[in-house]
Amino acid sequence: MVTMSAVLTPAVHAQKLPDLNGRVIVAVTENAYVPLNFKDPKTGASIGWEYDVFNEIAKRLNAKVEWKLTSWDTMIEAVRKGQFDVGMDGITIQEDRKKQVAFSDPYMVSEQFMMVRANEKRFADAASFKPNTKLLVGAQGGTTNFYTAVYELLDGNEKNPRIKLYETFGLSMQALKAGDVDTVLSDGVSAQGYIKAFPNTFKVVGKPMGREEFGFIFKPGSDLVKPVNAALKQLRADGTLKALDHKWFVEYKLNQ
Repeated sequence: MVTMSAVLTPAVHAQKLPDLNGRVIVAVTENAYVPLNFKDPKTGASIGWEYDVFNEIAKRLNAKVEWKLTSWDTMIEAVRKGQFDVGMDGITIQEDRKKQVAFSDPYMVSEQFMMVRANEKRFADAASFKPNTKLLVGAQGGTTNFYTAVYELLDGNEKNPRIKLYETFGLSMQALKAGDVDTVLSDGVSAQGYIKAFPNTFKVVGKPMGREEFGFIFKPGSDLVKPVNAALKQLRADGTLKALDHKWFVEYKLNQ
């Protein structure tokens, strides 16, 4: 097992970071995006990669985190208005979103894939999925995955009846498992997490459908962006991000 202490080198960890003097940072997430943020099925505790990373960032900046939950469709606007100091939910850095909120440096890079049931044989990629009008795709409205489904997997019509909308990514995956939809587009990070958590249940087909970078979001002009970026840079340099990747994408099993 990879431990945090095993990857922290004194020389890198000793680099001075801004001191936020015990400041309380109100952080928000949806708590429904395995393995980045979700509820532990055994304990009910909120856990995941993003929780671990931001808690560590706050610790190094001498700050405290007050965690809050909200739905994806209200998160960006709520952060923009300053209701929360920072938001995270595997949020793709996009130019139109930059007009609403400030982004941190990317903390993760991923590509989108078609997730299907493990026994799927009717199609093997986007080209064979698109012409079969009986095949359905599950998506969470307003997300990168939704727009990729509309414009790359289907015909560009955002009201296409072949798209079934779900409130959370987790619900769309449950629908896929139950056979209510035939594919769900997922970034590689979450796809890997689900495949490892549910062996012989899901698989990925076709080629990646684009590259995306994830970042934390802040109110425009937030004074937290620079210190968070500095801490994030340190976590990457000393191996902490790599250790957490291993913890959540290799070691952790959702149904353990």
